[in-house]
Amino acid sequence: MKSFLSLSGISLMMCLISCGQSEPVKLGGIALYTVREELKLDARKTLREVAELGYAFAEASGYENGKYYGMSPEEFKAYMLEIGLEPRSTHQSTLTLENADTIIQDAKAAGFKYLVIPVPPMGHFKKISLDPLVLSMSTEVDSVANIINTVGKKCNEAGLELLYHNHNFEFIENENGIVPIDYFLTHTDPDYVNFEMDLYWVTKAGADPIAYMNKYPGRFKAWHIKDMDSLGRFAPVGTGSIDFKSILANKEVSGMDSYFVEQDATYTETPMESIKISHDAIVKFGFK
Repeated sequence: MKSFLSLSGISLMMCLISCGQSEPVKLGGIALYTVREELKLDARKTLREVAELGYAFAEASGYENGKYYGMSPEEFKAYMLEIGLEPRSTHQSTLTLENADTIIQDAKAAGFKYLVIPVPPMGHFKKISLDPLVLSMSTEVDSVANIINTVGKKCNEAGLELLYHNHNFEFIENENGIVPIDYFLTHTDPDYVNFEMDLYWVTKAGADPIAYMNKYPGRFKAWHIKDMDSLGRFAPVGTGSIDFKSILANKEVSGMDSYFVEQDATYTETPMESIKISHDAIVKFGFK
């Protein structure tokens, strides 16, 4: 009896080791805006938890007073590399022509490849309503395009790549009969400016992501990956109506080399739970 129990104990231990839950597949990007509140409470702990979920690279959105989540650019880069979460991209909503040089210098020091303008800069972005969320922009698309081109050249000189991130309003014809995203795509220099396609917001606008990828091949270097639920709200990847498999099949024509899971708001799960669900889904969909 004693030897049987001993053997059973060894067998049980071996089973726990061999049959235990495997490490998550290390791939994909995370837009840290999703866990912005958690980052405010404990940035280092949150970043480590995100890395442990299996994300390989990240997009920051927490730049303030020359620091990323309370860390200098150099400290941020060192910590991210320590935990295995590559600093790939940064959203810079406060960027202007006056502070662009400083922001670009800090982004370069933090190790980012992409600097992203997330909304029309320098007063051209408008929040019409927060509940429901209604966003808009000025009709001065020429001014916005000129700003983007100027910053794009500065980024290029510093060894960074500039991307412009869309919401839904850029895909809607304005009062002058102009579709802003088409204007930006045709009036920016692809040597200096490209785009981060937010698949949710394109779909929300009633546009076709695949059609845009084929109309403007090579211009969408990054994607924001988030799903849409039956109420039209943000949802974890794989739980809504967006056809990610078909979109992913157009990766090459898009020019995409980076993608970031993002969920602006959560409703039935915590932000951390949502990005875990999304990470499992991107593995199943075949994202690399």
